[in-house]
Parts: sequence; structure tokens; C-alpha cells
Amino acid sequence: MKSCFTAVFCLIVGTGLAAPAYALTVQGIAFADTLQAGNGTLRLHNAALLRYMKVLKAYVAALYLPVGTAPEAVLDDVPKRLEISYMVPIKGGDFAKGADPVLARNQGAAELERLRSRIDRLHAAYRDVKPGDRYALTYLPGRGTELTLNGTLLVVIEGADFASAYFGIWLGREPIDAKLKRDLLGGALT
Repeated sequence: MKSCFTAVFCLIVGTGLAAPAYALTVQGIAFADTLQAGNGTLRLHNAALLRYMKVLKAYVAALYLPVGTAPEAVLDDVPKRLEISYMVPIKGGDFAKGADPVLARNQGAAELERLRSRIDRLHAAYRDVKPGDRYALTYLPGRGTELTLNGTLLVVIEGADFASAYFGIWLGREPIDAKLKRDLLGGALT
């Protein structure tokens, strides 16, 4: 009996040690403390809920940055990741409808035109999501912006200029939601 108890205890403890470390849970959605991106490690800076029309819980977003990166440098040519876990279904074609007006608010007409083909390539890669699905946008200098859905790579878009503009949807001068931006860029988790 004692050896059976010891075996079960070791199994439970061993399983617990193998589990990933989560730094933060928002609305029941957990985000890892760190993750590998290219050859580097990104650390969870913060996560926050976006409410559509201040009522509907739409998604929880998490921002990852290299250790030591100041929040005000988030749109610079530095590695970064934005993970978005959805709480509502969204059609793939609706992502462009939501992104385009915010891009237009943050980019001049000439800049937007210069980025248009890359924006369109990214928008064409979006798929329908259901609650629990997770998109991630990861920018790696020299590689570009990767879009993944539930861990599956969909497309890579080149250019630090593209990354700055597209991450600006959430983190730019006139973001999709000012509270979400403040919450994501707020104090780093300790």
C-alpha cells in the first residue's frame, strides 16, 4: 500500500513539474510566462480583456516583449508577440473590416498605400475563429510578422514597417481600444 501511495504521489508531483508555468489568467484564459520566438525568449508584459461596445467580452490579448524592452518601444524594430484568445466567433473576412479603419487612423494615405499589398496578404490569411481559438502575431527582426492560428503558421509578412503599422492596431497612436492599449502597455508583471 505504501509503495502504491508513493507511486501515485510521484506521478502527481512529476506531472505538476512538467506543466507549463502560467504568469497570468484573464477571464479564465491563461498565458504562459515566457515563450520562445526565433532564437530568443519573450516575456509576458501584460494581458487584458477587450469588450466590444463596452459590453460584449470579445477577446483577451497578451503582449510579449524581450526582457528590458520599454513599453514605449513596442512599435520599434524589436521582437514582440501579441496573442489573442477569442471569446466569440468571428468570420475570417471580418478581421480586415475591423483592422482597415484603425490602420487608416494611424497611417498616412501614402504609407497605407505602400503597405497595402502586405496588409491584403495578411488579411487573406485570416480564418474563421470560434471561442477558445487563439491567433498570434509575432514579429522577429529580419524575418517579419508571423500570423498563427492555434499554433499553425498561416503567413509571414516581411518588414519592420509592416509590423509597426499592424501592431499599431492595438498599440498605436489611435488604437482599436484605448483601454486595451493602456492595460497591455501598463506595468510589467513581476
